[in-house]
Amino acid sequence: MGITLVGTTVVNCLMLSSMYVLMALGFAFLVSIMGILNFAHGAIYMVSGYICYQLTVAYGINEWASFLLTVAIVGALGLFLEKYCFRPFSWNLDRIIVVCIAIILILETVVNVTVGVYVRALPSFFPRILRAGVFAARADKLLSFLIGSFLLAFIVWFVRSTKHGIQMQAVSQNQEGALLQGINIHRISALACVMACSLAAVSGCLMGAIFNLSPFMGDQMLTKAVELVTVAGIGSIGGVLFAGLILGTMDATLPMLMGGAESQALALGVIVVLLLFRPQGFFGREAGF
Repeated sequence: MGITLVGTTVVNCLMLSSMYVLMALGFAFLVSIMGILNFAHGAIYMVSGYICYQLTVAYGINEWASFLLTVAIVGALGLFLEKYCFRPFSWNLDRIIVVCIAIILILETVVNVTVGVYVRALPSFFPRILRAGVFAARADKLLSFLIGSFLLAFIVWFVRSTKHGIQMQAVSQNQEGALLQGINIHRISALACVMACSLAAVSGCLMGAIFNLSPFMGDQMLTKAVELVTVAGIGSIGGVLFAGLILGTMDATLPMLMGGAESQALALGVIVVLLLFRPQGFFGREAGF
C-alpha cells in the first residue's frame, strides 16, 4: 500500500507540475513580451475545458478531435484578443486590468448562460488504470504529464532556436531596440498571445478531464500561474520549470498531511518566505512596470 501511495503521489506531482508550467509559461509570455498582466488567463483556461466538453458531449465529436479543435479555437481567440483588446492598451497597466476584468466577466457569463453553473465532467482522454506490480496510476494523469513535457520541450526549443523565438527574446528584452532592428513587434505579440492561449487550452482540457469543470475553476489556476511567474522571476523559462516542479510537488504532497485549505496556506507561506529573500525570483529580475 505504501509503494502504491508513493507511486500515485509521484504521478500527481509530475502531472500538476507540467500543467502549472503550461499555464505559467503562457502568462509569462504576455508579461515579458507585451508588458501585460493577463488576469483573464484563468478564464481562458476555464472556457477551454467547456468548449471541449460541448464538442465532446453535446456534439458527439471524438475526444481527441475535440481537444485539437479546442486548442485551435482558443488560439484564434488569442489572436483576436491581442489585436482588439491588448494591443490598443499595451503597456498601460490600468486599462489592461479593466480589459481583463471585462474578458473574465464575458467568458464566465457566457458559460453560465449556455452551460449553467453546475459542475460538469469532461470524459477522460485515456480512461484506464496502468498497473506494474504494486504500482497503479490513472493513465490520463500520465498522459497529461507526457503531453505537457513534450510541449514544454517544444517551447524551450522554439524560443531558443528558431527565428521567431529569438525575436520574442529580443522584444522581451528591449522593445524599442527590437523595433529598430526591423522586428515586427505586433506580429511577435500576436504569436505570443496565440501560444499563451493555446497552452492554456491544452491545460484546461487535460485538467478538465482529470478534475471537474466549473465556471470558476480558472481562479485557482490563475493564482498558481502568478505564483510561478513571481517565484521564477520575470522572463525566465528555466525558472518557471523549476518553480513549477516545486509548487506541483507541494500541492500533491501537502494535502495528504493536512487539510486542503491548510496545505494551500502553507504553500503560499513558503512562497512568501522565498520572495522575502529573493524578491526578483529564482532566475529573473524584480517585477515592475
